[in-house]
Amino acid sequence: MKKYIVIGNPIEHSLSPKLHNYWFKKNEIKAIYEKKLLKETEIEKTILKIKSKELDGINVTVPFKNTVIKYMDDLTSEANETKSVNTIYLKNEKIIGHNTDIAGFELGLRSYGYDPKKKNIFIFGAGGVVPSIIVALKKMGASKILLYNRTVSKSENIKKLYSDIEIIDKQNIPGDTDMLINASSLGINKNDKIDLNYEKIGTDKFYYDVIYNPKETFFLKEAKKFGNRVENGKKMFIYQAHQAFSIWHKVLPKIDEEVERLLNEQ
Repeated sequence: MKKYIVIGNPIEHSLSPKLHNYWFKKNEIKAIYEKKLLKETEIEKTILKIKSKELDGINVTVPFKNTVIKYMDDLTSEANETKSVNTIYLKNEKIIGHNTDIAGFELGLRSYGYDPKKKNIFIFGAGGVVPSIIVALKKMGASKILLYNRTVSKSENIKKLYSDIEIIDKQNIPGDTDMLINASSLGINKNDKIDLNYEKIGTDKFYYDVIYNPKETFFLKEAKKFGNRVENGKKMFIYQAHQAFSIWHKVLPKIDEEVERLLNEQ
């Protein structure tokens, strides 16, 4: 039986096993998918299990999407462009690092019927998923991308990759901002709060949180109070998993109402 895992820290929130094991059953694939909480010192040993074929594939979540790169034999163009890996597999005896977050973000956003073309976008956070979001937004024709992170050096590292983004303070979000994205891990814990001046930012904005569990973070709850549209990262999660599944199994699993219901049963 084939074996797949998702690694991260924290990892309790991940619904990846639920989704992949559901698709295994639907597509009659003999495999199992589990989640594994790792310390940074355990990453290399875990990834080498791909080469020894103890593992057939690994997904990577917070905070290891950059950390795992040094253990890859090769990167796909998407992973190389973003310096971010969320999907690992073996090809020609080489450990390959790939990025399905770019496609996951774009397909998820399109499924919500939102078009960022010529829109001004603010991103909160500078973690491993942010370069993927930036690449997707640029591809979709976003007009301006603004970035804030508590640790300024992390924002500056992203600006080195994408010189046309603008680093701003979170208290100076322009009134003409159309979309606000929480791309940080703040919100995974229910007590997490993102300190923004929601009232000053205004109404009729689109607030998007990459976090999908819990379904509604403080960021989204506050935004709703001031008459804004809100969506979580569930669709991005589904589509990035869909892309990884197709790479590993050469099968495109169905994304239907049953999948939506499955992930709502938390």
